[in-house]
Amino acid sequence: MRWRRLGSEALAVGIPAVAVVFAHDHVGYALLSGLFAAAVLPLRHRWPWLAVLLGLPALAGGLGWAPIIVALFALGRAQPRMWPLAGWILLCAVVAAAPVLATQSLGFGAIMLTISFVLVASGAPMALGALVSLRQQLADSLRRLEEATEAELAAKAETARAEERARIAREIHDAVGHHVTLLAVESAALAATAQDEVARETAGRMRALAKQALDEMRATLGLGTSGQPTGLSGIPELVGRVRRAGVDVELSTELTEQHGVPPAVERAAYRVVQEALTNASKHAPGASVTVRLGCRDGVLRIVVRNGAPQGRSVEVGSGGSGLAGLSERVRMAGGWLDAGPSEDGGFELVAVLPQQR
Repeated sequence: MRWRRLGSEALAVGIPAVAVVFAHDHVGYALLSGLFAAAVLPLRHRWPWLAVLLGLPALAGGLGWAPIIVALFALGRAQPRMWPLAGWILLCAVVAAAPVLATQSLGFGAIMLTISFVLVASGAPMALGALVSLRQQLADSLRRLEEATEAELAAKAETARAEERARIAREIHDAVGHHVTLLAVESAALAATAQDEVARETAGRMRALAKQALDEMRATLGLGTSGQPTGLSGIPELVGRVRRAGVDVELSTELTEQHGVPPAVERAAYRVVQEALTNASKHAPGASVTVRLGCRDGVLRIVVRNGAPQGRSVEVGSGGSGLAGLSERVRMAGGWLDAGPSEDGGFELVAVLPQQR
């Protein structure tokens, strides 16, 4: 790009200089003023009006047209307004025509032809420069308009998505929240009226789980904050609640408090263990479950394995996104998920997440 600019600048200055040299066969005022006008052409980039002014003596000498055309083009690009340009055209025309009219005896037709020539020769390069500048301004305006239109469409789409998410959140909160609240109320009533101690404890756990489900649902929908930790520190409590619900689950972890796992990966890990334990309790009743956590080679590895089911699966509705949604969550966190039957007739889920994001 630098060499291209230097080359174009050499042509812009060199061609007018060559034209001046070949147009005059001896050294004199006309030749020297013409070469001077060509030499000051680099000024047109910052002060195009100065390049025109310095070229006027050469224009009066008769050899300034080549450099003055370049300077007038630059002035037209820098000042694309009509009235200032008209003044410069008139000035150049007067400077160029005055010596001819003063030194030569011309008829009316020749005078009109000379005036017309100097006006056209002065105005054409300036008008061309102004047109180039206006075209560039129009192109920039169209580009900004396209960018503004795209931004407006993106904002409208995001607003529509936000409104739809808010509507879905309200529907979920009103419908699911109603039933979970009734479940919590019924569990509290059962705990208060049951005669059997085991039944009362089970009802109390059901009420606590229903309350936690409401808290997590409100936090997920942006309607509040969950009081339960949903990171790696919350996994032992999660395993404890499942164990109190009657599932034989064992937790083995190699993690320390200074594990260095980012919050987004921690939440994904928590949901992996939560979904795996939920599936094990539904589809493998009576089977023992093991949960292993470890960090090695910059990755967090989660393995949840359950044995063969000892009874019939528990039906709790039509299901949800399950492993497909869990796999998508893991991919969004930068990891991968693998799940399938194990050799002993059970089921194994393996999730690998990056320790750093």
